[in-house]
Amino acid sequence: MIGAGCKIGPFCLVGGDVTLGQGVELKSHVVIGGDTQVGDETVIFQFASIGAVPQDLKFKGEATSLVIGKRNRIREYVTMNLGTEGGGGVTRIGDDGMFMACCHVAHDVQIGNRVILVNSVAVAGHCEIADDVIIGGLSGIHQFVRIGKGAIIGALSMVTADVLPHALVQGPRAELDGLNLVGLKRKGVDRADINALRAAFQMLKQGEGSFKDRASRLSDDFDSDYVRAMVAFVMADSDRGFLTPN
Repeated sequence: MIGAGCKIGPFCLVGGDVTLGQGVELKSHVVIGGDTQVGDETVIFQFASIGAVPQDLKFKGEATSLVIGKRNRIREYVTMNLGTEGGGGVTRIGDDGMFMACCHVAHDVQIGNRVILVNSVAVAGHCEIADDVIIGGLSGIHQFVRIGKGAIIGALSMVTADVLPHALVQGPRAELDGLNLVGLKRKGVDRADINALRAAFQMLKQGEGSFKDRASRLSDDFDSDYVRAMVAFVMADSDRGFLTPN
């Protein structure tokens, strides 16, 4: 199904099970296959491959899908794959994202709104990336990793464990290096919440008990929705463990 106002450039291939929302633009040489939904006003640039089968040997052709939200910008040579039965069956992209040239989004990945993947970022299967995350160029995200809301990943990082909301992570074997203070200020977060996050982060770095033990005590110490969200993230199930403060 092709919505009203779509623009499909030369040499594009759109499969029979694809749904394009209103005002979608395919520049040229774009291939979209599988059960793929593309949200309104999304623009996909030349040579992108969207909705191909997963790069997973366990995939046996089962019915799975890819859902892309509204107003995304998907640049040249980006690849986004369908889900797998074992991972929930759906790869999902939120609204207003920017996916720069040569990025890869693997099967069953869940990406929130306003996420930016800089050139050549590779996101492995089953990852969860929350709203407002920025991932620097040439970074790799290990399968099953969760990245919390508002986090920023420096370029050339290999992220192998979960990243706290609003964290700053960088390094070849990525390390938790602080908070994304610039991002918080740009979004107009109240200074009291920023100070609470900074104090909570310091408490996570030291003290008795495990990382989760220290996180569980933060809710009693701070009256901040941002701190409570961080605590909820840490206390949720994790397949990879956490990047912890040095």
